Amino acid sequence: MSKVKYRFNPESLNYYKVEASIGQKLKRFLTYFFASVFAAIIYYLVFASFIDLPKEKGLKRQLGELKANYENFSQQLSRVESVIADMQERDNNIYRTIFEAEPIEKTVRDAGFGGTNRYTDYNKMADGELVGNIAKRLDHIMSKVVVQSKSYDELINYAKNYSTEIASIPAIQPISNKDLTRTASGWGYRIHPIYKIRKFHYGIDFTAPTDTEIYATGDGTVEVVESSLRGYGNKVILDHGFGYKTLYAHMNRFNVKQGQKVKRGDVIGFVGNTGLSTAPHLHYEVIHNNQNVNPINYFFNDLTAEEYDRMIEISMKSGQTFD
Repeated sequence: MSKVKYRFNPESLNYYKVEASIGQKLKRFLTYFFASVFAAIIYYLVFASFIDLPKEKGLKRQLGELKANYENFSQQLSRVESVIADMQERDNNIYRTIFEAEPIEKTVRDAGFGGTNRYTDYNKMADGELVGNIAKRLDHIMSKVVVQSKSYDELINYAKNYSTEIASIPAIQPISNKDLTRTASGWGYRIHPIYKIRKFHYGIDFTAPTDTEIYATGDGTVEVVESSLRGYGNKVILDHGFGYKTLYAHMNRFNVKQGQKVKRGDVIGFVGNTGLSTAPHLHYEVIHNNQNVNPINYFFNDLTAEEYDRMIEISMKSGQTFD
């Protein structure tokens, strides 16, 4: 209740009640009102600055957890990026080198990434720069993963072809020769046994009794089965693919037909003494890309390093051949 004010009248020596005008009442009301509003604002600002409401506390806690999760996610992305970089390094410098494939250029690995900025919408968000950076890195990683996946698909095809090539390359001796004693004349210039002249010998001779089994030295297809009384005599030529062929000469009889598929180790014929030959033996040649190569370099499935050295020594001792 507002206080009643009185004023003393010296003339009448009496007090009379003072009545405030409407304007004064309005002024007093407005003064109190605005003072109250101002005080309330001050109290609110002080309260809000130093004391969090439960809802604000919850929001700040969630924001802190989100930032912590962003940082953790960023660290995980860094580890993934490191792993992908290692995969790319191995892909180019190990796997593709093994299969003689061209390495993938960096511009190809980064293809599909870049161009217009697709992350401007994140700037409208709170912590938009952080979110946009993570989204950008994630897109970059996905782009690299897609390229790497395609690369591995290519390598799988290379591996399939490579395994076929490994099985096809001549890699064993064409007759049983565990103690190497059947090794006769090797690659190089020799005295021809019939013409008695120095002549280059494009293969290796293996001495063996007539009808000793002769083995295909790699997977392939029988290209030639030929009987003759001259030169190589009865011979078989296998086409192994990948530029490789092998020739087996002076055979007594055949165990294959032209066009037949054979596997490494299959018996394709038997040792003989046909054609220009002075004793039962097998003359064996390896041809790569239409050029004769030294067969002794293609016994790696059969020989240890010591046996290989010994075989070279034996094959080089003979001054002439059997054909």
